[in-house]
Amino acid sequence: MKPPHRRNLLRLGAGAAALSALSRFAWAQAYPSRPVRIIVGFAAGGTQDIVARLIGQWLSERLGQQFIIENRVGAGGNLGAEAVVRAAADGYTLLLVGPPNAINSTLYEKLGFNFIHDIAPVAGIFRIPNVVVINPAVPVQTIPDLIAYAKANPRKLNMSSAGIGTTQHVSGELFKAMTGVDMAHVPYRGNAPALTDLVGGQVQIMFDNMPTSIGHIRAGRLRALAVTTVLRSEVAPELPPVADFVPGYEASAFFGIGAPRNTPAAIIERLNKEINTTLADPTAKTKLAELGGAVMPGSAADFRELIVEETEKWGKVIRASNIKPE
Repeated sequence: MKPPHRRNLLRLGAGAAALSALSRFAWAQAYPSRPVRIIVGFAAGGTQDIVARLIGQWLSERLGQQFIIENRVGAGGNLGAEAVVRAAADGYTLLLVGPPNAINSTLYEKLGFNFIHDIAPVAGIFRIPNVVVINPAVPVQTIPDLIAYAKANPRKLNMSSAGIGTTQHVSGELFKAMTGVDMAHVPYRGNAPALTDLVGGQVQIMFDNMPTSIGHIRAGRLRALAVTTVLRSEVAPELPPVADFVPGYEASAFFGIGAPRNTPAAIIERLNKEINTTLADPTAKTKLAELGGAVMPGSAADFRELIVEETEKWGKVIRASNIKPE
């Protein structure tokens, strides 16, 4: 029997590759065939939970299967992240990714996983500013007022946060480092109690996520001084950026979807396409804008680049401020 001709081998190889690509395409088109879990590492009612429930609802409508939100609370979001790292890489367990995942890579010295290596970025969703809010009893109206008051009254201002290493905490630490002010950090176990005590006057200042503070600002229970992004926020355009007074200051919260490492590329591509299509819808854009943020469409590679940048940025702040986990 004659050996197969090289041209025939090439033709056979090309046919196998085409069949494999077709199989992956068909698999992606069939996905999802059962409910999908989106793990959130924080309690219900916080910003991550709000974002997860919105994107879960939209994906359910687009893909015809339930996207169920599951809150895995603990260790600053690490329990939720690790649950996804250990899950089957089949697209049926996803993670709502946010700033704590980038921050924790430096904050915790002995994590049982490497976030950048073990979680596959799927797609960004949106980015929001933090907002510098104070109890109205504090006699300041602007960021320059705040800096002057804090310098004249070292450690008199108590700065609340949702916990050590949260975006509220590190945003405040970055502000302290860049202005030379000394405010006492008061960590809480979650955003809700931190805001409750800020409104009640037990603490005086917070660098909070816009979605959870905007209602208190509009009701006059809190006074907003500035947003932490370089540009103004569409939801509160009257607020200047901190960077107008502290050049180079920027802090914002980003949110997106991740999956276990080795999740098939076809499934990641399908989810990325559906999320980007959703973000282009005027209704979704309006809803996210009401939360104070801007949509963040892009490829999975774009989202990976952002995660790496944020990990490096907050790693420097954590090391310089000598922040340690609880």
